[in-house]
Amino acid sequence: MRNWVKPQIFSWLLPAATAVLLLSAPAQAARLEYWRFDTAQNRLHFTTAGGVQPKAQLIANPTRLVIDLPGTTLDRSTVTQPVGSPGFESIRVGQFESDTARLVIELSPGYTLDPQQVQFRGITPTEWTVDLPTPQRIGTASSGSAVAASPAQSGSGVQIENVQVTPDGFFIRTRGGQPQVKMERNSDRSLYVDIPGATISPNMGSRDQLFDRHGVARMSVRPLEGSDPGVRVTFVLSDTNSNWQVTASNLGGVVVLPSPQGPRVGSGSVAMAQNPSSDRMVTIEGIELQQDGSQLLIQSNQPFTYTSEWDRTSGAYRIVIPSAQLGNGVQPPQSTNRGAFLWVKLQQEDPQTVAILVQPAAGVRIGPLTQPSPQLLSVTLQRPGNVAAAPNSRTSVPTAPAPMNYPAPSPMRSRDGRRVVVIDAGHGGRDPGAVGIGGLQEKGVVMDISNQVARLLEQNGVQVVMTRQDDREIDLAPRVQLANRVNADIFVSIHANAIDMSRPDVNGIETYYYSSGQRLAQTIHNSLLQGTGARDRRVRQARFYVLRHTSMPAVLLEVGFVTGAEDAPRLANAAYRTQLAQAIVQGILQYLQNP
Repeated sequence: MRNWVKPQIFSWLLPAATAVLLLSAPAQAARLEYWRFDTAQNRLHFTTAGGVQPKAQLIANPTRLVIDLPGTTLDRSTVTQPVGSPGFESIRVGQFESDTARLVIELSPGYTLDPQQVQFRGITPTEWTVDLPTPQRIGTASSGSAVAASPAQSGSGVQIENVQVTPDGFFIRTRGGQPQVKMERNSDRSLYVDIPGATISPNMGSRDQLFDRHGVARMSVRPLEGSDPGVRVTFVLSDTNSNWQVTASNLGGVVVLPSPQGPRVGSGSVAMAQNPSSDRMVTIEGIELQQDGSQLLIQSNQPFTYTSEWDRTSGAYRIVIPSAQLGNGVQPPQSTNRGAFLWVKLQQEDPQTVAILVQPAAGVRIGPLTQPSPQLLSVTLQRPGNVAAAPNSRTSVPTAPAPMNYPAPSPMRSRDGRRVVVIDAGHGGRDPGAVGIGGLQEKGVVMDISNQVARLLEQNGVQVVMTRQDDREIDLAPRVQLANRVNADIFVSIHANAIDMSRPDVNGIETYYYSSGQRLAQTIHNSLLQGTGARDRRVRQARFYVLRHTSMPAVLLEVGFVTGAEDAPRLANAAYRTQLAQAIVQGILQYLQNP
């Protein structure tokens, strides 16, 4: 694909300065349709209907990057969303002039960035990305000019995301490269794990936790004291007889394990822990599904450790076993009709690392991972008995209606005789989506609705594949790739809308399609209006990424405004979200009768 890139010029601008043109060719009439800030890459992505040539300026006091799109309009009023990435505060999108849309990236107080490192890339004349450098803290030089913090001040780039309990110890999840780690047993009651140069993520929840697990009573996360930057994770021990091993993973993160054998780390000493399996190679001898489909069992020839997480590239659950190799002839189990997973893949990632990827089926969650023995790992596959609800509202709303009599779907073309529907719950993880009245977050609302839609469709004989099953961040491309890979019949992306908080009068349901999804959009939209009595904000055509790149009829539902005086309390109520889910299912099944 041709890259539409032209030379760009950046310059520092004081508040009274004029704009510096980055791309000066005249723009044609266009409409801003989509924008998203990727916190993992510090990247702004936006698309328009009609070609644009952006202009940009960097303004100080406070520092913000302003991107103007001449000849471009916006279908909504100004929207401000928090970014949640270190150094960045928010992104504001609005209509600057009658023919100019404006995107403003606000930096956190005390931060600035190097304009020479801001990079625009035109994927097409209607699709752009803006890569931003990591913001630096502003220091005050003797001349009064702004200077960036020194590398020593800015740290190593490693961030502490959270601390998790694993079946055999603890896992300190990090982001931004492989951490350096030091361990110190300062007394019989405290274990210090120091990560020099690291910082604590602003997205981290509680920095103090009570565990009572693996001989640990509680844990705290604090910046290192003194002039050297870094983070100290303190484990207060309830079992003083165990020794401890700490390993920095080359995949990011720190593994902390109790070790009943080996020399004890004395008071005041510092040691780098070694992987307990580093002196021997584990062989993975088999992986099989229990007959009732509730567990995957991974068998090895000797004890092993592991880490696990959701893989953002494939959307699958990923289990990594270090110092390991796959045995001869080991094959993954095969999915069965209405099974607990779509596929399992085994990978020898390098000569000493085995990765196992599990893609759960719709409605199936990865439950606890346990080790019944040091040579056996059990992965629980569970179907939840109920759906997690978003925060409840005190506002009175109608109770959930009785179950609806859904039309039976017509015969389908998938291999097991069922139609395949992909349900895409928008946003997730560090991307909350729209944030509205009372802090109501889009990602929680749509996850609840999506889970209910999936469960109801499965009950009516439709096979459902979900792009995400929990609160995790997934880029747009993997969502589309999953839908195309499973050869879905339709793709339904569920979102909640937002507008400026000063416009609580704006409420209602919108439904979007791009090309082949018009009848699907109209069918679901009508069902939503009939099932909820919400305001009608019409069916519209749009160039959203997930609509343009899917190979099947696709729609994007905006089920209400989290900023709306009418919609927000309804969306915050579990009974109303059930109404929405039932109405969406009614529309999908009506469409599947005559696709």
